[in-house]
Amino acid sequence: MKIICIGSGNVATHMAGAFKKKGHDLIQVWSRDADHAEALASSLGAKVVADLGEIDLNADLYLIAIKDDAISSVAHALGEVSGLVVHTSGATSIAELDRFKSHGVLYPLQTFSKAKEVDFKDIPLCIEAVDADSLNKLRTIAAELSKLVYEVDSDKRKILHLSAVFACNFVNHLYELGAQVLRSHDLDFEMLRPLIMETAVKVQTEMPASVQTGPAVRDDEQTILKHLELLESSPHLKEIYQTLSESIKNSN
Repeated sequence: MKIICIGSGNVATHMAGAFKKKGHDLIQVWSRDADHAEALASSLGAKVVADLGEIDLNADLYLIAIKDDAISSVAHALGEVSGLVVHTSGATSIAELDRFKSHGVLYPLQTFSKAKEVDFKDIPLCIEAVDADSLNKLRTIAAELSKLVYEVDSDKRKILHLSAVFACNFVNHLYELGAQVLRSHDLDFEMLRPLIMETAVKVQTEMPASVQTGPAVRDDEQTILKHLELLESSPHLKEIYQTLSESIKNSN
């Protein structure tokens, strides 16, 4: 396929790279960030385009991998392309691409960082398309990248994305809050890594509720009170601790 990558962030970088590894031709890269576009295009052997009006209208696949708020405006700025147009957002409806005859969604359910390599064959890809022909094309494209391909419509994909924010983004932020507590007392975050890993391993085979540990699930009020005392000088952290502790108690 001849593929055009619209975007140069984490998702765009990894998805375009995955297509490149499968032997596809990444012909153009567009991004609002010229430096990032140049870096990605260089790694793909593609050409940088500075204006959406310069996008080749005869490519096979147009991959829109940009922040959600920009998808609508970028889609409307594209010309009358002949290929399949997809966005990669979990929270954005397929309807944002309605102006294109062949369009869909190719949403990778994973967290990406440019510096961290990922193996796409183990990444769930959620697909949706406007019609049967587009869906067949998208199913073939997705299956080439991953062994985990799911058909998920826009409404359910939003729910999936919401769940992912709780399970990934919020959890990672809690790691940072834990790191802040340690730093304030001259303790090393490295000590927490085995605990984090063990927790992540458990939920690969069990449901989270069945492996919940800690003072809240044990109703260990004395320990909770001691923790709250330690957080008196950090009201923001104290509030989060109380809210999550109550949530754990109410989940039992």
